[in-house]
Amino acid sequence: MPGSDDLHGLTVSFTAMEDGTKADYELLDRFERQHAAGTADRVLAALDRLTGSMGGYRISRLEHSLQTATRARLDGADVDWVVAALVHDIGDELAPYNHAAIAAETLRPYVRAEVTWTIEQHGLFQNWYYAHHLGGDRNGRDRFADHPWYGVCADFCARWDQPSFDPEFPIHALDSFADEVHAVFGRPAWDAAVLAAGPAALVP
Repeated sequence: MPGSDDLHGLTVSFTAMEDGTKADYELLDRFERQHAAGTADRVLAALDRLTGSMGGYRISRLEHSLQTATRARLDGADVDWVVAALVHDIGDELAPYNHAAIAAETLRPYVRAEVTWTIEQHGLFQNWYYAHHLGGDRNGRDRFADHPWYGVCADFCARWDQPSFDPEFPIHALDSFADEVHAVFGRPAWDAAVLAAGPAALVP
């Protein structure tokens, strides 16, 4: 695979996609692969920008993310769950009303199916703790009562997400998660062996 210097200054020949040649799309594929190789670093940078988000809490959104991931790590969760716990609120900056979907789609090509499903649904499951105070339905998650990963998502929220707003809880630093983030986002995307569902539990 050519290095990044080999691509400097190169562009496609077309201005409309229908006019692109095989060589054009091979060039773009090289650019896409180069870009994808930097995903882990962009994820870490996006997490670092959560420092000032979501006023009103006693800790920042980054601290909440780190606390959630720290709890997962201390519980002995595997790397998929630790990284998922770390990035579960990464969409808050740009998608405050559907942040869980952003996090799930970020993870989907790289982690097991039950992990992605849990992150995708965690916003709905978190409603159980507060929606009734605002006139909402705290039991909305019950529509998934028969889903095989209902209990996993409920446990994710109960054990790691909802208690992680504690300013006294000792959290692990963001850079301490860098190797795990690189391990997950450095995998080949859409690897069927990786994406296959595992046990319906947070901790093996």
